[in-house]
Amino acid sequence: MIIDDLQCSDADGLVHLPGLPSFDPADEAENAVISRLAGNWHRRSTVKRDEPDLDELFDAGRADYPEAIVPFRDHPTWQAMPDALRSRLLSWAWIAYNRHTVLAEQRVANPAFALVMDGEFPGLGGQDMDIALAQAMVDEQYHTLMHINASALTRRKRGNPFPDSALPESHTSRAHRRLRAHAAERWQRSLTTLAFATVSEISINAYLDLLADDHDIQVVNSTTAKLHNRDEYCHASISDEMAKLVYDVLDPVKRRFFLDMLVAGLEAFVATDYSTWEAIFRIEKVTGWEKMLADVRAEKSGSRLVRDYSGLYSLMSDMNVLGEVDFDWGLAVTDK
Repeated sequence: MIIDDLQCSDADGLVHLPGLPSFDPADEAENAVISRLAGNWHRRSTVKRDEPDLDELFDAGRADYPEAIVPFRDHPTWQAMPDALRSRLLSWAWIAYNRHTVLAEQRVANPAFALVMDGEFPGLGGQDMDIALAQAMVDEQYHTLMHINASALTRRKRGNPFPDSALPESHTSRAHRRLRAHAAERWQRSLTTLAFATVSEISINAYLDLLADDHDIQVVNSTTAKLHNRDEYCHASISDEMAKLVYDVLDPVKRRFFLDMLVAGLEAFVATDYSTWEAIFRIEKVTGWEKMLADVRAEKSGSRLVRDYSGLYSLMSDMNVLGEVDFDWGLAVTDK
């Protein structure tokens, strides 16, 4: 155990330390991830120094990322690859996932929360909301550190640098940046960021579930997703309420723009990021990857990384705007 003389404060059996993700004190992997976070943030007064070692939990025989959600997993080219190559590509996928998560936290979620605290949006503000958002921003920083730690473990144990710099900016981050760059007015840029953050915070659970519930990948990796997921269920409710409050006080022009940006954010979030896979295949000099990706794109079979849109669907239903948005809830837009 990493907790010394600390009792669980809630009936859920989890330990809730200030700032840190809630965790199960009986779960070795969760203890190890939290200990690493606590150590890096100088919280040794609360956490024992004899922390579980993340490295000891690493199992070289397990994949780093679920092959089941790779969009071309059934393609003959992928199936014909040597096991060592497929394993390395899955490690790259895990590194890319962590990087994309960090970009979402740092470039979308926290900037949106900061805008709310700065009084950017009508209908939002007050002490209680500021406290909730300040806590959420602390959470996001810990999520960032948690995913950076997870990538560092993968690099260390696989003996491969897997550099973030070799990968392109994530599709969602590019879409957000491009839309802000094209916005002529400040209110458009601000609503774009709020919309993308709303989508991310409400929809990320569906992606995290895919990793957290996978019992075949690295235990530390699935545990990282599970710990992150617990916080995001809370953040989703905050973002849901903020979106409703803002929409209620916007004029018709701004309402239309906000709805369009919610749809743009969802399209970006659920799309398979083919540009990242292209970069990975080039780095690893994979033979035949061009045809494999072309085949998958043509079939549309790999167009949707995440297929659960229930969070945003419920939000738009509550806002009574489902009939006002142009989105095919059965088909996500793929990365161009």
